[in-house]
Parts: sequence; C-alpha cells; structure tokens
Amino acid sequence: MVVAGGTGRTTAVRSGEPAFARLWQLLEPTHRGTERVPEEWAEGSFPRVRFTVVWGLSGVGGWPSTNRPPGGDVAVERQDQLVVAADGTPWVRSDPTPAVEDDDIRWHRAPRSVFERLDRTRLLGDGDGGSAADPDGPARGDVRWAVTAAALGLAAGAGGTLLIRRAAARREAGPPREEPRQVLIDLDE
Repeated sequence: MVVAGGTGRTTAVRSGEPAFARLWQLLEPTHRGTERVPEEWAEGSFPRVRFTVVWGLSGVGGWPSTNRPPGGDVAVERQDQLVVAADGTPWVRSDPTPAVEDDDIRWHRAPRSVFERLDRTRLLGDGDGGSAADPDGPARGDVRWAVTAAALGLAAGAGGTLLIRRAAARREAGPPREEPRQVLIDLDE
C-alpha cells in the first residue's frame, strides 16, 4: 500500500502490476544494509516524506496459529519511506519490522533514474498539489467526481423510491389480506 506524503491518499499496488515492479526497483525492499546520513536525519529531522510504502504479505494465517480459516490475514512485512535530499538524491528510510517498537531504522540511496520514471507516472503525486498538465490539482478533480457521483446517487435513489411506491400502491401488491399468513398445525391429533 502506498500512502502519499502530502495528501495521505492511499493506493493499493499488487505484485504483477507495473507500478509494483517500479516501486520494488526504487525502494529495494530486500536491501539489508544501511548508509550514513546527516546527524539531523538520524535524529528525525529529515526532508519531507514523499510517500510511504507498507509492504504486506496477503494470504497468511489460519489454523492452528489463529482462530480463523487459512488465507484471510495480511502480514505487515516492512515499511519504506522515500525522501528527496536538497540535491535531488532520493533516499529510502526503512523500518524492517514495523510491528516491533525499536530503533532499527535503515537508510540507503535509491536509483535516481527509477525515481524519475516513477515520478513521471504520477503514482507519487505532486509535492505542490498540481502540475502544468492539471492546474486545478488532484483535489479539485476529486471534488468534481464526488459531486457528480453524489448527484447521480441522489437521482437514482429518488427514482428507485418512486418506483417502489408505485409498485406498493397497486391493488394486488403486498401480502394476502383476507387469509392468515401463518397457520399453526397441531401434530398430536
């Protein structure tokens, strides 16, 4: 799951998709080493996080380790965050075991060419909320879609209500009115 740094919007990316392959190349989640970073970064004052990726493994769990059927759980394996230094170098800040509260945070440089390709696909989102191609930005486009969807939903709901009322108002609609709906049978006789 990818969480955008500025907006908090999430995108689910699955293995086998092109975006997943690009994220894998950029973040290198199998990377185990760490590189030296400036002291203020190590203390928590690093550049703005562009996005966070929570790597999960689905289809885990089940009997006998849990009280649920096999295959329905998701294990959080790793958390990676991408930051871009002042010189434009992309860095990956990794927590190899996010479920454990410890100070095992690792840093490594990401390939700049892969970062630039992924940034062009707009999976990462824009830092300023828009671009020259979309001057309104993603937020205004989302609002337009939401308003349109709400109007269509309201129209469909009103139309459905009218149709149901017309059907209920017909003479033969509803349960039989002259006979009982349930009959008790005495089995002892």
